[in-house]
Amino acid sequence: MSQKTYLNILKGGVYLSFLVLFFVFSGLLFPYITSKQLSFNFLIEVLTVFWVTFLVKFPDYRPKKSWISFGLIGFFAVLLLSSFTGVDFNLSFWGDIERMLGVFHLIHFLLFYFIIISVFRTKKDWLNLLAVSVAASVIETLFVIFKVNYGTFGNTSYVSGYMIFNIFFALILIFRQKNWAVRSYYIFSIILMLISMKIASTRGAFVGLAFSILLLFFLLAVFNKSRKIKYSSIGLAAAFIIFIALIFSNANSAWVKDNSLLSRITQINIQTGTFQTRLISWKAAYLDFHNHPWLGTGYGNYAITFDKYFDPNFYNFVSETYFDHAHNNLIDIASTTGIIGLVAYLSIFVAVFYYLIKGFKEKKINLVEFILLVCMLTAYFIQNIVLFDSLVTYFSLMITFGFIYWLSQGADEPEKVSVKQRNDLEGFTFIVTGLIILTFLYQYNIKPFKMLAGTIDAQYKTNTESDLIGAVNVYKQALSYNTPIDRDSRTSLVQMVLQRSDLFSKTDKQQALASLDYAIDLADRNLKYNPNDSFNLMLISQLLSVTAGYNQNNPEKFSYYSRRAEEAVNKTIEATPRRIPIYFIKAQIFLSRGDKKAAIDTLKYAVSLNPAYAEGVCQLSKAYFITGDTKNGYKEMGNCIDLGGAKSISSPEQISDLINHFSKEKNLDRVAKLFFQLTVLEPNDGKVWASLAETYRQKGDKTNAIDAANRAAELDPDLKSSAEEFIKKLK
Repeated sequence: MSQKTYLNILKGGVYLSFLVLFFVFSGLLFPYITSKQLSFNFLIEVLTVFWVTFLVKFPDYRPKKSWISFGLIGFFAVLLLSSFTGVDFNLSFWGDIERMLGVFHLIHFLLFYFIIISVFRTKKDWLNLLAVSVAASVIETLFVIFKVNYGTFGNTSYVSGYMIFNIFFALILIFRQKNWAVRSYYIFSIILMLISMKIASTRGAFVGLAFSILLLFFLLAVFNKSRKIKYSSIGLAAAFIIFIALIFSNANSAWVKDNSLLSRITQINIQTGTFQTRLISWKAAYLDFHNHPWLGTGYGNYAITFDKYFDPNFYNFVSETYFDHAHNNLIDIASTTGIIGLVAYLSIFVAVFYYLIKGFKEKKINLVEFILLVCMLTAYFIQNIVLFDSLVTYFSLMITFGFIYWLSQGADEPEKVSVKQRNDLEGFTFIVTGLIILTFLYQYNIKPFKMLAGTIDAQYKTNTESDLIGAVNVYKQALSYNTPIDRDSRTSLVQMVLQRSDLFSKTDKQQALASLDYAIDLADRNLKYNPNDSFNLMLISQLLSVTAGYNQNNPEKFSYYSRRAEEAVNKTIEATPRRIPIYFIKAQIFLSRGDKKAAIDTLKYAVSLNPAYAEGVCQLSKAYFITGDTKNGYKEMGNCIDLGGAKSISSPEQISDLINHFSKEKNLDRVAKLFFQLTVLEPNDGKVWASLAETYRQKGDKTNAIDAANRAAELDPDLKSSAEEFIKKLK
C-alpha cells in the first residue's frame, strides 16, 4: 500500500475512536465501561497491524526520541512488574469489568499515543484532531443536558474530567483560528461544556477548574509583556477570589442557596461526608505503605489495603464501603505500585513540563498555548486529588501528550513527505502481525463480549422469569468461553443466588443443591486469584451458610457446609477485622446451629465497633427476638429506631408489634420516629402500608389512614379490595 493509504487508514482509525465514547450496549455487563473499552481495544488492535507494517515500510515515520514516550513506557513497565509482584495478578493485568483499567487495557492507550505521534505531524493534522475531540465533547454535552447527568459515560466524575480537557482544547483552537465564525463555535462549545459540568456537579472538577483559572491569570500577569494585560489579569484574579469568598461567606443567603451551582460550591469543604471517607481511605494507604514501599500491593489492588485498615467510622458517612481505588490518583499509584511506580508516573509529567518550558523558551510554543497547557494539566492533577483516572481521562491524556510531543519537535512537516521505503518486509510484517492480532481479537475481545452478553441474559432470565435454575444454565454457557475477565461474571452469579435463593424452593431440591455447589465452585475459583480477598470470602461464607440451610435435614452435609462457612467468615475477618456486616454473617451461622450465646456475643462486638451504626444495633435486636429475649429485643430495637434504622424492619407484623409496644410504654417520641422513618423512606411493600393504615386508624388519624391504605393498594393489587373496604368503613 502507498504511504497515503496507510496514513488515511491510521488517521481515520484515530478519528473513529471518538465514536467509542458514545457506545453503551445495554446487553453487556457494566455497559458504560465494557462497551467502550472492548470496542476501543478491538479498534486499536486492528490499527496496530497497519501501524507496525507502516513503520517497517516507512521508517522515517517512526516516533522520534522523546522523554514523554520514555516516561510512558517506563510507567507501564512498572505497572506490569507490580502485577507480578503484587497480591492478585489477574486483577492487576486484566482488571475488573466495572473499571476495565487493567494493564492489558491500558497498553491500548499507550499504542493509541504512539499511533497518534507517528501519523499526526502537521498543524492541519492537530487542528483537525483537536476539533474532532471538541466536537465529540459537544455531542456528549447534549446527552448530559437533555438526557441524564452522567451522559454516555455512566459517571458524573468522568463527564467533568473529560470536559476539562476539551474546554482547554477549545481555547487552544480559538487562538489558533482567525475566522470569527469558527471562533464563535468554539466559544459556544465551551459554554455547553460548562453547563454540562454544572449539571454533572462534581466538586473536585469545580476546584480543579477554578484553580486553573486563577493560575491562568497569574501566568498572564507574570509572562505577558503588556502592562495592560498584567494589571487586568491581577484585577480579574482578585475579583475571582473575592467572588468565591462572598459565596462562602453568604452560604445561607437566598442568592446562594437558590442557585444550584453556587450552593454546590459552598459544599466544597473538608467536613463533607465524601471528603471524610476519602481521608479514611488515604489513612489506610499511609498505614499500609511500609509493608510494600517499592512496588506496592500490585497495580489495581488497592481494595486489599482499604479492607485491611477499614475504619468503622466510615458507616457514619455512607453505606457503600467498598473502595477499589484510594480516590486520590497519587496515593492510589503509591499504594499499588510503590515508590517506583509513583516516580515513574511523575516522570511523565516532569518530561511534559520540561518540553513545555523548553519549547516556550525556544519559541516553539507560544505564550497562550504554554499557559493553557500548564493550566489544563494543573486542573487534571487537582481534580485527581479526590478521584482517579478513567477510560475518558486516559483517552484525553494521550491526545494531550501527543500534542505536546508535536509542539516540542518544533517542525511542521509538509503534507507530503518524501521518505525511503522498504518493500521487502511489508507483506511478511502484515501477515505475521495480523495473525497475532487476530488471535488477540478473538480471545480477548470477541469471547469476553459473548461472556458479558451471556451474563446479562442470565440475569434477565432470573428477573423476568424467576427461573434461577435456567439462569444458572445460561451462566454456564457464558462462562464456557473461559475468558481472563470471568471473575466478575462469577461474582454476579454468586450474588444472584444469594439474593434470589428463595426461588430454589420452587424447584427440585437436587437441582437447587447442584446449582448451589456450582456457585460455590465459582466462588472458590475467584478466591484462587487472591485467597485474602475479603469481598469474595464474605460472599462464599454467605453462600456456604445458605447451602448449609438447604441441607438442614442432612446432619453430615449441614455440618460440612456450616463449618466451611465459619472458616470463610473467620478468614474474612482476618482480612478486614473492623468491617461490621461480616459479623452479621458470622452471627447468622451461629444462629443456624442454635448457638444463641455465640451469636449475641458476636453482634455485641459488632455494635462496639461503631455504636452509632444503626444496622449493627438493628441486627442485635433481631437476634434477641430470634433467641426469645424480647426484653432486650425491644430495648435494642428502640435504639435502632433512635439511630434511624427503621428501614431494616421489613415485616408489617413486626411494625405493628413495635408500635403497640412503644405506645403501651407511652414512648410517643419513638412511635413518631418510627412513623416518620417508614413514611419518608417510602417502603415498597404494600403490606407495610396496610399495617401503617391500621395503626393510623387505631390512633384516630383518618386522613393518614386513608392515604396509607391508598398507597398499599397502589403497591400491591392483591390489597386493593381490602383497602377499598377499609376506606369505605372510615368514611
